[in-house]
Amino acid sequence: MDKLNEARKIIDRVDGEMAKLFCERMRAVGMVAEAKRELGLQIFDPIREKEVVLKNSARVEDEDLKSYYVDYLNSNMAISRAYQSRLLEGMKVAYSGVNGAFGHIAATRIFPDARAVAYPDFLAAYDAVESGECDCAVLPIENSYAGDVTQVVDRAFEGSLYVNGIYDLEIVQNLLAVPGTAMSDIKEVISHPQALSQCANYLREKGFKTTAATNTAIAASRVAESGRHDVAAVASLETARLYGLQVMEKHINESSNNTTRFAVFSRVENKPNGEENQFVMFFTVKHEAGSLGKAVSVIGENGFNLRCLKSRPTKNANWEYYFYVEGEGNLSGESGQKMLRELKENCSFLKIAGAFDREKLLKEE
Repeated sequence: MDKLNEARKIIDRVDGEMAKLFCERMRAVGMVAEAKRELGLQIFDPIREKEVVLKNSARVEDEDLKSYYVDYLNSNMAISRAYQSRLLEGMKVAYSGVNGAFGHIAATRIFPDARAVAYPDFLAAYDAVESGECDCAVLPIENSYAGDVTQVVDRAFEGSLYVNGIYDLEIVQNLLAVPGTAMSDIKEVISHPQALSQCANYLREKGFKTTAATNTAIAASRVAESGRHDVAAVASLETARLYGLQVMEKHINESSNNTTRFAVFSRVENKPNGEENQFVMFFTVKHEAGSLGKAVSVIGENGFNLRCLKSRPTKNANWEYYFYVEGEGNLSGESGQKMLRELKENCSFLKIAGAFDREKLLKEE
């Protein structure tokens, strides 16, 4: 009995110390949540969590206890995520469009615990973050079919916000109708012109009449409100759930490579420490022979991979262009700082628009 009492005393003492440390840890978790709100970062960071588990589990030398300690750490992570979610429930994320549109889907997949706020266009959503009305904005920058979303890229060049993440959303189109509809009932299909174009062969083979709508979500809303069985919409599965529509057929778009890249814009700059980073920058070069080539060479010579280089008119003067750059590597390191110094010498203007962990695919929940 003495041995049992002694063990219980030790456990009570350790539990008391752990309670104090738990509160201290959770206060730090609250600081993490606030930083993620400011930076427009996701709560779940699998790379960081893996690093924490590996680092801390290495401190346990007893191999019999190590697996239990890993379980303990993973439980701690889950508790931390739950607390962050509660703290970030008031976070406001701006997007362009309406409920069920792909901008809304991207915003809610990236920030499932935040409040998604709709704006009529890209610029209004961007400006809402600059003014402090929202914490961050989720806006498209490129589509694999339609190319660059130039309005957003231009605003990123001119504006004050930082890009703190890029996420890929596969655009999957589905045929939706009111519940109880049979395929033979459908005569007309409504959707955004681009969505209709992506499904053109399928719609033609079925012999459906097509009608354009402002976007896919509005098309779905119109079908739901009509209650008609002879009209259907082309839209996402999320939109079907939102408007109570029946999925007649899934994935009717011809190509499975239709993806939109969404950027998260925030007022605060993110500074990731790892080597597996990406960055976005803008620059202009002097009107001298070879100036663009020198700038591009500086990036490669310092060991950074240039993912893309695109030019856009500055709109300040005729035939004056800025360059949009995406690259891979850590700008905070010695080679990154050296590259930036050399770029400043070769460029008439240089702006680091953001650095972030590697691009992520947004999977359907």
